[in-house]
Amino acid sequence: MEKVALLLHLDYEVTQRFSDANFSVNCGGPQVTSAAGTVFEADYLTTPGVASLKVMNAEKWAVSNVGLLSTRANPTYLETSTKVVGTNTPELFQTARLSAGSLRYYGLGLENGSYTVTLQFAEILFANRSTQTWESLGRRVFDIYIQGHLREKDFDISKEAGGVNIAILKNFSVNVTQNYLEIHLFSGGKGTCCIPNIGDYGPLISALSVVSDFEQTVSGLPPETSTSDNSKTGIIVGVIVAAVVVCLMPIFVIFYFRRKSYADVKELLELRAKTNTFSYAELRSATNDFNPANKLGEGGFGPVYKGVLSDGRVIAVKQLAVASHQGKSQFVTEISTISAIQHRNLVKLYGCCIDRNKRLLVYEYLENKSLDQALFGATRLHLDWGTRFSILLGTARGLAYLHEESRPRFVHRDVKASNILLDAEHCPKISDFGLAKLYEDKKTHITTRVAGTFGYLAPEYAMRGLLTEKADVFGFGVVALEILSGRPNSDDSLDDEQRYLLEWSWYLHENNRTLELVDPTVTAFDETEAFRIIGVAFLCTQASPILRPPMSRVVAMLTGDVEVSAVTSKPSYLTDWNFKDITSSFMDYNDSESKLATEDDNEKDSSSTPFTTTNPNPSPINDTGPIVRDIIEGGK
Repeated sequence: MEKVALLLHLDYEVTQRFSDANFSVNCGGPQVTSAAGTVFEADYLTTPGVASLKVMNAEKWAVSNVGLLSTRANPTYLETSTKVVGTNTPELFQTARLSAGSLRYYGLGLENGSYTVTLQFAEILFANRSTQTWESLGRRVFDIYIQGHLREKDFDISKEAGGVNIAILKNFSVNVTQNYLEIHLFSGGKGTCCIPNIGDYGPLISALSVVSDFEQTVSGLPPETSTSDNSKTGIIVGVIVAAVVVCLMPIFVIFYFRRKSYADVKELLELRAKTNTFSYAELRSATNDFNPANKLGEGGFGPVYKGVLSDGRVIAVKQLAVASHQGKSQFVTEISTISAIQHRNLVKLYGCCIDRNKRLLVYEYLENKSLDQALFGATRLHLDWGTRFSILLGTARGLAYLHEESRPRFVHRDVKASNILLDAEHCPKISDFGLAKLYEDKKTHITTRVAGTFGYLAPEYAMRGLLTEKADVFGFGVVALEILSGRPNSDDSLDDEQRYLLEWSWYLHENNRTLELVDPTVTAFDETEAFRIIGVAFLCTQASPILRPPMSRVVAMLTGDVEVSAVTSKPSYLTDWNFKDITSSFMDYNDSESKLATEDDNEKDSSSTPFTTTNPNPSPINDTGPIVRDIIEGGK
């Protein structure tokens, strides 16, 4: 009977999640009641970490943060001010919640329909711009997303309000369709970081409220406070007696599955609070059941399909081919960290899907697909010189951001033309960054080989497994030569001397024919920029990682802000290529001797003169031992 009663209570709990869930929050501060009687709930009881979530007030709303105020001695993510902001409820603006990068508030269990979201801001950290002091140079700039849609771009609190310590309210109409609301404030590295104090940057919000525009249909009252208590009691007793006498076992079964379903719903809500999640059914429908006709390509981590969501967004869905060794929570934390890293030259990650052992990632769709297809694929594009230079420079900036500016920093591990995608304006966007962190190292090496990325691997990584950001620099150098020449890093259809792009580039350079490397389909190009690209590529592909420049310096050299250092020495892995391997001659000699001996046995002429021979003199070729060839071909 206790279990049956619990079943009835569980029904009430599930219903209660979708009851009247309007809420207001005093961001970063204690509970406050406004002059109009609205209760703004407390939001100072938790200090989110670098990537964390806190569900508040009986799971009615939640707050999460991604980013770390590492430049502060004691990052609290909460700000206070003693200055009075002139409103009916100034207490709301004496506190605020801050984030280093990405701040989200969630409404959970909302009844579907139209809502009004009110966000309240006041700049309480920066000085007024009219003071003409260095403190007045501080700028706080961030974007406002609601339900995943950009509603305010480059929002500046003090600029919008007309000064500091001035309240500003922003109202947004929102349609809730899945009982779930997301308010996302994202900085993306905009604004200043050290004015007036180190770490005073990122989104800042003082208060928010979410109110429905319709009369909600679920009462939200507990069962014991509703009317007709006696009638309800009689019904419950009748249900319990009938259930115990007639169908005790089916009730236990129903209870088990409902409890499991409720747990699944709760887990899904918690995952969505950390990052955007998609159901497997939703992605299967978007891709027409992963129809081969929608397949965009296949990389080391799995196939990629084009899809269209129900809201009309075009997406690219990657099925991860290698099972992650991490649990759901760890996997989602990693994905939320990656999705928070945004840059003009990085592919945007919308979210993920976890369905039992399935792991899928959802990216933005880019119209012009990958760089390798644009340069030398079956559907190659005509890229003029300006477009090629822009693609190269954008790729360099994206890698510089990953290596030196993002938090956390990333080593891509697999920089190649097929991992650089192009949007409608041919702006390059690096894809698959951060994915190697989701897998064990030994599996990463396997998938890199399977992806066919020979020719891009740095020598120290191919031979010793030594991985630093300089391995990405090497891959970029190869990509630079591919963009310049319009041909892949190796091409078996060409003569031996031209087969490997790096070797051919050095041959032309040493014979004062450097500009012959430029793609002949490019009718007009800037010779100064061409020499600059080749010089940068030679620096990036040096054998020693110490000799390769960091990507920030690569950007400066490409733009002409810094001179390109002269490269006087050919890399050792290319000079070692030019020695004769006698293995083929030795094998040919043994084969010839064995063949003639067999012929003698067949003729059975024991009196013939003993056979003597010299080297059959096969045509010598410039070859290399297995170790050096592994370096050139990236572990082939």
